[in-house]
Amino acid sequence: MSHSNIIGVQFEEVGKIYYFDASRFPDLKPGDPVVVRTSRGLQLAHTVQANLDVSDLDLNSFKMVERPATPRDLLKRKALALKEEEIMAQIRDHLNENGLSGVKVVSAEYSLDGDQLFIMLNSESSVNYNIRRLHQDVQKMVKDVKLDIRQIGPRDAAKLIGGMGACGLETRCCSQFLTEFSSISIRMAKTQDISLTPSEITGMCGRLRCCLMYEYDQYVEAIKTLPKRKRRVITPMGEGRVIQILPLRQAVIVDIPEIGPRQFSKEELDHAKKIANGETVEPMPESEPRSDQVVSRPEDQTVNRDKGSNQSSQQKSSSKKRRGRRSRRS
Repeated sequence: MSHSNIIGVQFEEVGKIYYFDASRFPDLKPGDPVVVRTSRGLQLAHTVQANLDVSDLDLNSFKMVERPATPRDLLKRKALALKEEEIMAQIRDHLNENGLSGVKVVSAEYSLDGDQLFIMLNSESSVNYNIRRLHQDVQKMVKDVKLDIRQIGPRDAAKLIGGMGACGLETRCCSQFLTEFSSISIRMAKTQDISLTPSEITGMCGRLRCCLMYEYDQYVEAIKTLPKRKRRVITPMGEGRVIQILPLRQAVIVDIPEIGPRQFSKEELDHAKKIANGETVEPMPESEPRSDQVVSRPEDQTVNRDKGSNQSSQQKSSSKKRRGRRSRRS
């Protein structure tokens, strides 16, 4: 069966795209509201894509669009939004009265016909509560409605709540443009040489920041062409050990004995290696003069102090001790 008009719709402003068959309504275009039937009953959605090619979608069947949304449907959706705010306030009061302030009501949504109510909750791992009992208590508040209460994770909760991001953006990435969550690992931070301090890599949801994956693939490709950390390499200034990798610069910082850390590009390392192997190479073009010292990360540095400074510091500390003894004796 061929579909002449497959459309993509979103139920939230920044949400996953779902696909429906709109063959009966060929005039639908992006931005038009439509009414579709889902597992949650009738719902109002907005068209974001139209006239899609079925071969580009990994789907075999599509549900039909019920109808284009009418002004009456839009007004009904606004009226239901007011009821949703009221029921959320009632549930919050009930949770506070029963000592469950750690359980947060993230959202409440009625189906367009008002027959079903879906409530999303989020709670800390240390909070224990009986969701079946809560379901029974809420069902008493909303009679003659099919109730569905679900527990969602912190990332989904942060997306629905919105607010400022940990980086300072006025709107979090998940609430601004991310339609789906990807798997984030600590390895992504290590590959990009990002500080592993929790406050630096943790988002407002308490999980690893989604932005750790934005440039991860580029770093992985850039690192493939560079020597690994702690490997010994030949540089134009002699042999040394790699102490830091700069993937986007295509360079590394090498600790050379009796000289210290110096930065070299991949071309300079390749050129020095060919010379060491006895190959004939053309001289490299002149570059900007180097600074005397290249500062790398603090943990890669070794502080060397003169003996004189050590002796003077030791003399100062011993004199302080003597003064302390005299004061105690006096």
